[in-house]
Amino acid sequence: MPELVTPRPRLRQGSRIAIVSPASAAKPDLVAQGRAALKAYGYDPIVMPHALDRGPLYYAGTVDHRVADLHAAFADPTIDGILCTRGGWGSAEILPFLSADLIRANPKVFAGYSDHTSLHVYLWNLCHLPTFYAPMAAADWSNPNGVDDRTWRAALHAESIWSVGPADGLRTLRPGRAEGRLLGGCLSILIESLATPFAPRLNEPTILFLEDIHTKPYQWDRMLQHLVFAGLLRNVQGIVFGDPTSNIDPSELNLLEAACLHALADFNGPITIGLQSGHMASHNRSIPLGTWVTMQDNTLSENQH
Repeated sequence: MPELVTPRPRLRQGSRIAIVSPASAAKPDLVAQGRAALKAYGYDPIVMPHALDRGPLYYAGTVDHRVADLHAAFADPTIDGILCTRGGWGSAEILPFLSADLIRANPKVFAGYSDHTSLHVYLWNLCHLPTFYAPMAAADWSNPNGVDDRTWRAALHAESIWSVGPADGLRTLRPGRAEGRLLGGCLSILIESLATPFAPRLNEPTILFLEDIHTKPYQWDRMLQHLVFAGLLRNVQGIVFGDPTSNIDPSELNLLEAACLHALADFNGPITIGLQSGHMASHNRSIPLGTWVTMQDNTLSENQH
């Protein structure tokens, strides 16, 4: 198994967590509810100076302010983890202004999903920092049932071996076994990064996780074929799709599955669908991106060797 350049960061009881808004503006009441839940969980959450900014447009502050909060959170030795408030749009806009040197010198937990796929890719590409596709402060922690405790603790505290399977929604579309680096995120954000300096670099065996929201079967077909044509699946050994109910009516489930298999007709690895991570209304599962995992049919587990 290839070695990580940066050891996987962890949280613990009492960890100080910086709440940031790298993308769209968050509702202050939801941030307050999320902060209260994090505090009750045993953390010491702080809201960074610009996390509640509103504007310009739909952004949570200017590029300078959003970058300043992230840099300050990474640079502060008293902060153990960084948690996004919500997604929306804006993470990609700040990428050219981030300091990879600062982040590499101060590795710590970074958690978020959706639009923050851009940041996950950046942190892996340039810092080789394992990150967490995991519940956010104003989108999940603000919801009493928003966070799946088992996978949060396994991923971010490393209290047990992280694994997911049928109980987490996974179903087999194509059976098989594969190993690789667990990477990925929101499919539409990954697609939008192609042909930019911030596109995913899948340079070793990869298990690719893909999820999205409000995307129809033909759009999944189109975006997956785009990945194929772009050569991004060259090192992908297995594919794990998120919960399709975030995208379609249950009556379209068979069509979505058929569309995915159509786009991946020449992909020979195992394929599963249904992992309840990302755009979920409740019990959002946490995923440790950058971890080496084993995929066996409808299960996915951290490799401890």
